[in-house]
Amino acid sequence: MSIFREKTGIALAVLLLSSVPLVTPRIAESDAIEYFSYLPSLLLDGDLDFEDEYTVFYREDPEGRKGFKETFLDLSTATGLKLNFGPIGTALLWSPFYIATHLVVGSEDGMSQPYRTAVSVGSVLYASIGLLLCYRLARRFAGPFASFAAVVGLWWATPVAYYMYVAPGMSHAVSLFAVALFFTLWPWAIAGGISRWAVWGASAGLMAIVREQDLFYAAAALVAAYGTTDRLKRLIAFGAAAFVVFLPQLAVYHVLYGRPWPAPQVQNKMFEYSPHFFEVLFSIEHGLFFWSPILLLVFAAGLWMVKKERVAGLVLLAAFLAQVYISGAVDSWTQAGAFGSRRFVGATPIFAIWGAVFFAALEPRIRKFGVAALASFFILWNVSLMIQFGLGMMDRQRLVWSEIVHNHVHEVPPRVFSVVGSYLWAREDLEGIR
Repeated sequence: MSIFREKTGIALAVLLLSSVPLVTPRIAESDAIEYFSYLPSLLLDGDLDFEDEYTVFYREDPEGRKGFKETFLDLSTATGLKLNFGPIGTALLWSPFYIATHLVVGSEDGMSQPYRTAVSVGSVLYASIGLLLCYRLARRFAGPFASFAAVVGLWWATPVAYYMYVAPGMSHAVSLFAVALFFTLWPWAIAGGISRWAVWGASAGLMAIVREQDLFYAAAALVAAYGTTDRLKRLIAFGAAAFVVFLPQLAVYHVLYGRPWPAPQVQNKMFEYSPHFFEVLFSIEHGLFFWSPILLLVFAAGLWMVKKERVAGLVLLAAFLAQVYISGAVDSWTQAGAFGSRRFVGATPIFAIWGAVFFAALEPRIRKFGVAALASFFILWNVSLMIQFGLGMMDRQRLVWSEIVHNHVHEVPPRVFSVVGSYLWAREDLEGIR
């Protein structure tokens, strides 16, 4: 099914394309610096020694990056190199944008602003393709309007927009694309033979090389394989292809740490079980459903979907719960200091299907206007949170509800037009997104 045969599909594509100028082309967060540094180091220096790249970033903001220096410049790995906790996949997917820029700019160090702008735009384009794939997936289970409302709602009522436009140097926008590709291949793979499962497995490897925890979405394949003929052969083909695609990451581990697995600092953050499983979802200060209330309704629709579309419902539910499990197995499960439950940006394809099912069920009762109004309420809620977060009006470490509700009602509305104007025309004046 071509999404461009429908007015809603075309409208979504136009909205996404016209949103590209919203991107803030910066590489600021520690994670973003790690992802970006792969590019000049590998493509220009031909090594994985990040010391010169890290030094450039540190000197740009010595006061603000003291903690970054302590971890990434003062420490060394067992092989004498600098730490890099970020998987290489985001840089690999950014590389066409980076190389094209280098052919034009030709900077010796590959660190100047045009390169940073290029990868930031790349993140927006990957996320945009991912959202179009989300719409295509949603259309398998719901009509055009419900699917459109679900995708636009999730785009702006969850952290997706923030990590597309305000923090594009993080891996989450690229993760959305990789996971959307994985679930787009799902119906195609299960309708075919072993070779298709190998292709599907390769897409799982791509998810993992972008964000290692995204491999847990591959739990969908275990459920999808149940009851099929040649189940074992399909899963072996799937796993082997995923492993082959993930091999570059294993090589990176070996060069950096002298062994083919992540840094000890990463491993030490993990539990073998998931002690924070329910807190990831329901913590009133940090939980997914409190940061993005629309997802509580969407999740309820996912549970209902299991009754109506048993196999598909279980596939999606298993993938989501596997992601909750791994998120709850990390001691930094709160994601404190970040905007929203950013680790679930990759789950947007699952949410899009559930959201479309939810809005399709509501549409006959409250009409399209009611669906649009409901989605708009959650969008306004999230945009207000983005403004509060960006301007430092809220506690960035946790949700404090008395402050948030007060700001929603009294502080944000009078500032909306000035903040939007500053974002569009004088972004450098907004301290929270410099």
